[in-house]
Amino acid sequence: MTLSPSSPSSITVTLQQLIEASSSNSRHGVGIEQALQKLSNQTTLIGADSKPMNSLLDIPFRQFRLDSRQLEPNDVFVLLKSHIPNCQKSRDHLYQAANNAAFILSEIDPLALLATAHVPPHANLELTTDNTKSIAQQQLTALPCPVLYVPNIRNFLGDLIQARLQYQQSVTLPAVVAVTGTNGKTTISQLVAQLTQLTGMSSGVMGTAGNGRLGALVQASHTTGDALAVQQFLYQMGVENTELLALEASSHGLNQQRLQGMPVSVAIFTNLSRDHLDYHADMAEYAAAKAKLFDKAHFADLTHAIINIDDDYSQIMLDTAHASELKVWTYSLDASKKATFVAADIKPSLQGVEVSLRTDFDDGKVNHLNIISPLLGRFNVANLLAAIAAAVALGINVEHIAAVIPQLQGAVGRMQRVPSNDGCFIVDYAHTPDALSQVLASLKTHCKGQLWAVFGCGGDRDTGKRPLMAQAGLAGADKVVLTADNPRTEDPNMILQDMQAGMSAEQYQRTHIEPARQTAIEYAVSQAAADDIVVIAGKGHETYQEIDNVRYDFDDSVILQQALAQAGRV
Repeated sequence: MTLSPSSPSSITVTLQQLIEASSSNSRHGVGIEQALQKLSNQTTLIGADSKPMNSLLDIPFRQFRLDSRQLEPNDVFVLLKSHIPNCQKSRDHLYQAANNAAFILSEIDPLALLATAHVPPHANLELTTDNTKSIAQQQLTALPCPVLYVPNIRNFLGDLIQARLQYQQSVTLPAVVAVTGTNGKTTISQLVAQLTQLTGMSSGVMGTAGNGRLGALVQASHTTGDALAVQQFLYQMGVENTELLALEASSHGLNQQRLQGMPVSVAIFTNLSRDHLDYHADMAEYAAAKAKLFDKAHFADLTHAIINIDDDYSQIMLDTAHASELKVWTYSLDASKKATFVAADIKPSLQGVEVSLRTDFDDGKVNHLNIISPLLGRFNVANLLAAIAAAVALGINVEHIAAVIPQLQGAVGRMQRVPSNDGCFIVDYAHTPDALSQVLASLKTHCKGQLWAVFGCGGDRDTGKRPLMAQAGLAGADKVVLTADNPRTEDPNMILQDMQAGMSAEQYQRTHIEPARQTAIEYAVSQAAADDIVVIAGKGHETYQEIDNVRYDFDDSVILQQALAQAGRV
């Protein structure tokens, strides 16, 4: 039976039907069938008189849901642990879902969840006495739907969701190139999509700048969405006959297995610098999350690993890729290094960059190719090498790739030059010390006057990064304007105080502090000379500023254009 994609919610399906349908699908069947088999092998079925598993397999349902607020009658609710554990909220979600759900799949032990009187972390949930277990069992039995305890649900949740989508209408999913690292993910994913499309493939992207076909991106709330959103988007790309999907794989998404079941064939590592340490315990844990992208235990379709060997954390990626027996290609900006793709000579300018590309596939042939790219900045050469390598891994001839590179466009908010009749004004997403350093270093060589940097730090995030950001700006720029980024629930002035920690008297003399971001931009525009370069950093493509949980319209490029017009510089 095939469901119409226009009306998936009007028709029910059973897990048994998914098992039977997936077993006959050669393209998707193996992973999906295994996922369903894992589910059917679960024995801990609780609630609704503890119906046997074979009964659960035959319960009709409509869709999988991860948000109890979106649940409709006869949907399946998947109860996952939150990163910040809250047992009370989890209990509320369980009870709310039980009134509508066909059944519930729970990553959390539901008996322990209901037996816990207080609100400890999920990891600490335990049944202390037989009496509490008995009471909890009675509570679960009284629920109007059965609950299946599936502690390893993330290992096959993506496959399970895709099985439901494929049942409604079987489609061929696009090949997937996934990019991970602190900086460069957005640019590389967009470059991969552009290169493949310019050479004849139908391509789409998923990440920070939006999801969809090139030229028609829809803004997303997360770099890597939840498992349901990711699989639905992948399926939609298949419906639209997209041949290649280039996506950003965030450390959060990898750590939480949101990309499970994605048919990633080519994985790229860019670099690693301090970021997200409000989430990861330390840099080692951060790197380990990134390394999951190169592990076939997580991504069975992997064939190629493309790794930046100029980065200090490249070895863990190399080790993981080699352990998975992938074809490992490396890239470097250092002409003295032996890498698969090397920028042997780089001639950057404010109009773009000319690169002498050297390729060495260990086949006894070393090839040289001259490339002209419109992308600004030396660091964008590294991004370009990664994208070229991915396109080659997909079977595209490198000479064909080189021919279309002059047609490339940079990602919105990445080294984006805003027109002016004097001076040079640039908007960039650089929001880490390393990224800001790279942007400033790339522009410094072309600056005849003074180099300005206008930036801040986000609120409710890693506070240890704040003085490092200020020092990166002061090290790379002649003039620095410290301002608000997305303060979120924090006082912008307190964030600015954190950024100023350790600043010297000389550094204060080169620094202007203005909490209001628009005023800060206007100040830089009014003070910069005709030969100066001004970089507005930190927000890039974002079209909002988040203050006290409210998002206000704020686009750095628009504000900059207005400031330039007011100053008579356009």
